[in-house]
Amino acid sequence: MRIEPALLVILSGIVAALHIGKMPVAIPVLRDALGVTLVEAGFLLATVQLAGMCVAVFVGTATDSLGLRRSVITGQAILGLASVGSLWVEQPGSLLLLRGLEGVGFLLSVLPAPGLIRQLVPMSQLARYLGLWGTYMATGASIALLCAPAVMTFVGWKGLWILLAAFSLGVALWVRLAVPSDAQRAGAASATVAVPAGGERWWQRLRLTLTSREPWRVAVAFSMYSSQWLAVIGFLPAIYEQAGFSGSTAGALTALACFVNVAGSIAAGRLLHRGFCARHLLYVGYLSMALATFLAYAQWTSDAPVLRYLAVVMFSAIGGLIPGALFSLAVHAAPSERTVSTTVGWMQQCSSTGQFFGPPAVAWLAAEAGGWHWTWVATGATSVIGLLLARGLNFNRQAAAR
Repeated sequence: MRIEPALLVILSGIVAALHIGKMPVAIPVLRDALGVTLVEAGFLLATVQLAGMCVAVFVGTATDSLGLRRSVITGQAILGLASVGSLWVEQPGSLLLLRGLEGVGFLLSVLPAPGLIRQLVPMSQLARYLGLWGTYMATGASIALLCAPAVMTFVGWKGLWILLAAFSLGVALWVRLAVPSDAQRAGAASATVAVPAGGERWWQRLRLTLTSREPWRVAVAFSMYSSQWLAVIGFLPAIYEQAGFSGSTAGALTALACFVNVAGSIAAGRLLHRGFCARHLLYVGYLSMALATFLAYAQWTSDAPVLRYLAVVMFSAIGGLIPGALFSLAVHAAPSERTVSTTVGWMQQCSSTGQFFGPPAVAWLAAEAGGWHWTWVATGATSVIGLLLARGLNFNRQAAAR
C-alpha cells in the first residue's frame, strides 16, 4: 500500500497513541483481574508518560545524532515488545513497570515526528501537516476507546495488548521500508531546512533552548492542556460505568468525545495557514475547556446528563485548537534552526509531566471529595495558567503560518 511518507509518520503516531487509549477502557477490567485501586489506575493512565517527563528534552537534543527515522522505528519496536510482556503480568506492579517501558517507546515514536515531517514536506505546507500531527493522540485514543471493549470481550485485556503489539511492530517495518533514510532525505532537506552546525555540542543546544523564553512558554502551555485533557477523557469510562452504563456504551461515548478533538487540531492548522493569530486560538481553547468542565462536573448539572456530555464534547472539540496551534508554533519557538528538535523535546517533556501528574491528582481529589464534582476546580486552574502563558506569546501571524 502506497502512502505519502509524512502521512505514514502521522499514522505511526496514531498507532503509538493506541497504547495510551487502551488503558482507560481497560481499567474496570484490570480492577477485577488484578485488584487495581483508583489511585493505581491514575498512575496506570499516566506512567506511560514517565519517560517523557524525565528525558524527553535530552532525547530531543540527541535526535539529530540518533536519526529521526531510526528513533521512530525503535520506539515502535519497544512499544510492541513491552505489550507482549503483558503475557506474564499477574499484579499491578508488573503492569506499572511495563507501562514505564511503553513510555520510552511512546517517546521515541512521537518525539521525532514534527522534525521528521518538517523534512518531508514543503515549508509552505508545514502548518497544515503539523495541524494533522496534532490529531494523532485524539485519533489513536478514540479508536482504542471505541474498539477495545469489543476486543476485550473476546480475547481479554492481554489479547488486546498483543494485538496492539502487532500493530506497532508492523508500522515499525512499514516506516523502515517507506520513509526515506536520513541520507536519502539530506539532499531534499538542505533545500528547505537549515543544517545544524556540526561542531556544536548537545549541551550547547540544550542551554540555548532552556535559557530562551518562548520554548518555556510553549512547553508549559502545552502541559496545562495535556494534563487536564488526559485526566478528563481518561476517567470518563469509569465515571460512566459508575453511572450505570455498560462498558461498551461508556467506551463509545468516550471515543466520540475524544475523536472530536481531531476537528479542533485540524481547524487550528488551517486557520494558522490562513494567517490567524495563534494566541487568539489559544484563548478560545483554554476558555472553552474551563467553561466546559464546570458544566460537566458542577453539582447543579448532576440531573442533566445530556448537558454534561455535550460539555465534555465541547471541552475536547474546541480544546483541540490548543495542540494544533502549539505543535505548529513549536518549530518557531526554537531560538535557532539547530534547536528545533530540542525545543520539541522540551515541549514533550513538559506535556508528559502534566499528563503524569494530572490524572492521579484528579483521582485523589475525587477520592477525597467523595465524587467528581470538584474536578472543574483543578482543570479550571490549569486553563487560567494556560491563558496567562498564551498572553505572553510573541508569535505573529506570518511566523505561525510559515
